[in-house]
Amino acid sequence: MHTFDRSVPAVLLRIDQNPFHHGTLGAVRSLGRAGIGVHLVADRNAGPVVRSRYLSRTHPAPRGHDDENVLEALLRASERISRRAVLIPMDDLGALAAARLRGRLSGRFLLPEQCPQGLESVADKARLAGLCERYGIAHPTTVCPASAREAEVAARGLGLPVVAKWSRPWLLPPGAGLRSTRLLRTAPEAAELYERGARTGAGGALLLQRYLPAGPGRDWFFHGCAGPDGTVRAGGCGRKDRAWPVEAGLTAVGRWVPNPAVEDTARRLLAMVGHRGIADLDFRLDPASGAYHLLDFNPRPGAQFRLFADGSGLDVVRALHQDLTDRQAPPGRPRPGRRLVVENYALLSLLAAPAPRGAGPAHGTEAAWFAPDDPAPALAMTAAWGRHATRRAAAALFRRSGRRGA
Repeated sequence: MHTFDRSVPAVLLRIDQNPFHHGTLGAVRSLGRAGIGVHLVADRNAGPVVRSRYLSRTHPAPRGHDDENVLEALLRASERISRRAVLIPMDDLGALAAARLRGRLSGRFLLPEQCPQGLESVADKARLAGLCERYGIAHPTTVCPASAREAEVAARGLGLPVVAKWSRPWLLPPGAGLRSTRLLRTAPEAAELYERGARTGAGGALLLQRYLPAGPGRDWFFHGCAGPDGTVRAGGCGRKDRAWPVEAGLTAVGRWVPNPAVEDTARRLLAMVGHRGIADLDFRLDPASGAYHLLDFNPRPGAQFRLFADGSGLDVVRALHQDLTDRQAPPGRPRPGRRLVVENYALLSLLAAPAPRGAGPAHGTEAAWFAPDDPAPALAMTAAWGRHATRRAAAALFRRSGRRGA
């Protein structure tokens, strides 16, 4: 049985304005069910999560994304809470800002001892490629072009299709229509994307990576919480059974499946970079070499972290609260075979592609949105998702009718 210091509340920081971020709801429920007061610093349109019975209070988001605005928002929330709290950033931008501000937040918030430069080296996808090369971690061949012409040449050299990423996707300008990751099928697309990034001031440098073919059983992820001494607690290794968008998106259906090769690589990398706190790593199997290539390193909870709740209910968010309040306890029994379903994305994925074969039965399923003890967020998500889908469909029809008229 795990014990928690319930006198210390938790503050979730979410700067990302995605209203359908189910990971934030998972953190609210996980901590709230443990009897911990949960506060959320987020945009006023934070989405269905604000309907959760386990959320104590919502606080205004930072007015801007720079450190001073983040600091102001956190100090304002701290004044209202009136006691020290565990701070858990839920996106990369918040994690990097919190690491840089740690000294100025001391006394108000509890955070892992993280090196800001270390976090930037794993969150920045260009620097991550260099880290993998230095430490001998399998990683897709990556090119960082310096011009549109170089982007076109690099795309042909890597072999089409090619994966395009922005090195710092949290800096992508809102409304620019740029996705953090995109599959390009022609070389001119790479040149055009580079030029669009230059015009809009996109999120860091444009990266082009060799495409590793998608397929059943090839996408994996690892979640863990590294304590003050570097020991990784909670979490585990999972397989992405369905994704949205198909083959290149986030987990729509995931399953807890032990994989020693992925687990050993993830733990080795966490130790080598000296990471502390929560981490979410994504891998893809290269069928040609049999190696699992690291695709992403996120220094915060992944949206599907609740998949890895062990037999005692311990997950990475609860483990971090215990670490920072000196309430560590032995882990519970792992539950491989457990499944997480993100209802809205799973439905879209199922409509776009047939069900994968060989998934096998699940040993317990948790829904990302619906919970019998907390049904309001699922109802709010369904209504909001319906409005979102209707707007998207209307916009698509408008564009098509415009092209026909032209």
